[in-house]
Amino acid sequence: MNLGLIGQAAVLFAVTNIDDILIMALFFAQGAGRRGTTRAITAGQYLGFAAILAGAVAAAFGATFLPDTVVPYLGLLPLALGVKAAVQAWRHRHDSDEVQGGRDSGPKVLEVAAVTLANGGDNIGVYVPVFATAGIGGMSVHVIVFLALVAVWVAAGRYFATRPAIAKALSRWGHILLPVVLIGIGLLILIQGGAFGR
Repeated sequence: MNLGLIGQAAVLFAVTNIDDILIMALFFAQGAGRRGTTRAITAGQYLGFAAILAGAVAAAFGATFLPDTVVPYLGLLPLALGVKAAVQAWRHRHDSDEVQGGRDSGPKVLEVAAVTLANGGDNIGVYVPVFATAGIGGMSVHVIVFLALVAVWVAAGRYFATRPAIAKALSRWGHILLPVVLIGIGLLILIQGGAFGR
């Protein structure tokens, strides 16, 4: 394999997915102390990113699953999940930590996948020209590097969520930060995509 191409793929992944580390740290904070949290976040991240890659690869070959006019509306996914999380946080704002811990089973695979897909949906537009010009060999290298780096991103999100100072802040404010971040991502995708007009 060409090391230059691997490096290019790694840089492209990092630049287009840097914000995912914060989102994963928030998901890890939401699932702190619960069994299956790492598995659910990893599976959701891979599921969502596989959908992004499938769309980019198909588009590089000339097929598209979603018209460009629909892509901005992917922002409705994190927006809806953020509103749901905000409503739950508001309803249970007076619960003790023990009650809150028993009430929620942590992040769900499909929720993580939906946020990953919506947050990275605009990356398809960046990946398509790269894939189209790289040829099948180069595209394969990109896909392999991207999928390997998803695991690194999950590990980084978990790492940040388990640092004592960060973990303390996330345990105290994570139930507020997660809805705010998800709603913000949803609105940003909708606005930048022109869902409300240009």
